[in-house]
Amino acid sequence: MTHALLISVFVIASCGLVYELIAGTLASYLLGDSVTQFSTVIGAYLFAMGIGSWLSRYVVRGLIARFIQIELAVGILGGFSAPALFLIFAYVGALRLALYALVLIIGILVGLEIPLIMRLLKQQFAFKDLVSQVLTLDYLGALAVSLLFPLLLAPHLGLIRTSLLFGLLNVLVAAWALWLFRDQLPQLRRLRGQCVAALLVLTAGFIAADWITTLAEENLYAAPLIFTRTSPYQRIALTRWKDDLRLFLNGNLQFSSRDEYRYHEALVHPGLSATPGARRALVLGGGDGLAVREILRYETVETVILVDLDPEMTRLFASHPLLTPLNGNALNSPKVRIVNADAFQWLEQNVEVFDFIVVDFPDPTNYSLGKLYSNVFYRLLEKHLAANGTAVVQTTSPLYARQSFWCIVRTLESAGLQVVPYHAYVPAFGEWGFALATRQPWRPPDRYPPGLRFLTPETTTALFQFPPDMASVETEINRLNNQVLVRYYEHEWRQVAQ
Repeated sequence: MTHALLISVFVIASCGLVYELIAGTLASYLLGDSVTQFSTVIGAYLFAMGIGSWLSRYVVRGLIARFIQIELAVGILGGFSAPALFLIFAYVGALRLALYALVLIIGILVGLEIPLIMRLLKQQFAFKDLVSQVLTLDYLGALAVSLLFPLLLAPHLGLIRTSLLFGLLNVLVAAWALWLFRDQLPQLRRLRGQCVAALLVLTAGFIAADWITTLAEENLYAAPLIFTRTSPYQRIALTRWKDDLRLFLNGNLQFSSRDEYRYHEALVHPGLSATPGARRALVLGGGDGLAVREILRYETVETVILVDLDPEMTRLFASHPLLTPLNGNALNSPKVRIVNADAFQWLEQNVEVFDFIVVDFPDPTNYSLGKLYSNVFYRLLEKHLAANGTAVVQTTSPLYARQSFWCIVRTLESAGLQVVPYHAYVPAFGEWGFALATRQPWRPPDRYPPGLRFLTPETTTALFQFPPDMASVETEINRLNNQVLVRYYEHEWRQVAQ
């Protein structure tokens, strides 16, 4: 019995940490700014656990029965936390209130668990041995889950199935305690019924996890989903309505097939056409291959290296029958080499120099992305740019996120590059911004490759003119130690949403 209860401590600790990680991950996926979300979720959860530990003193009678019922409550609430939050976000929208209410309730219940199980074990150990044994297993359970969650659970099971699986583990701990103490429980039949009901509900939820996910996501997106996948790095979703394919990463639109040509032509051609004889190109981000497609229009280009963190993205856009026509099968070109790596680390470790560099990352919605817009990153970029080379960076919207846009421009300039900002209208996004970075003064190209649908030499000049509502504003430089850009971005896009 003693060993069984100690094993229960390990399981309880694992479950408690999983619910905390799921809440933080969901908040960062759906609300952005991962550092803020994880910090506030963890703080609220630990505070709630403290309240639960304090409240445990008032559990005096029926200690075993109360422990079993608390485990069942944690299993149900923790197990259904991820599906509930997804559905609330999709259908109600008021996620913060539900998120922190769930975090506080689950935290209080988890805070009750360890004090109660220590009281159940106190007859078996001296106090010093009891504390060391319980806390050791508690911390080991936390370690196991902290490693399994990012490597196995989230990418392969997904958040919804992971929460339901660990809810089932909590219920199994309750059922195990029920069996161990069956001779000491006057309410055995009622508790057994509660355990069976909880197991059935959570098992049904686990089986229906895909249906729950689809139900939530179909309400988030305006068009039917045709593909979803959770990678270790992001949630990938593709929708299709008639001839319009749309890619979403963590719920954020990346492109619409109806107008992506405007974005990618503006991203690539003003820089590459003004870099005669460019042979070596580097694309950072852009795992969809659409920027690579535009680069391959230039016969002088001999090599394109695409560095994208997520192998799931590059596999998808190199093989999906609906997507390879969209990028012209660019990712299977013999000129293209795909590297799945963190762009920051790749630039640090690599010494190659390129004539043309495209930086096409998602917007700086969190600090892990914000580092890719920092002065340190741009100094690394500058080292890989040939003497007559050109780099181009997507810089979010100069209309909706004006301060963020000019912050990126100022940060690029701080790396010692000559920067020329510009913008283009993309219907799916509105006005969108870019910045060219060179060592030599940039001159507008007088010709483009044939077959472009948006750009001409005559219309290019207008892209570099900024009306008063998009004109330059003062900003700080985005540094690794302050990540001011993420704060600018979150503030500006929150105002747009309101």
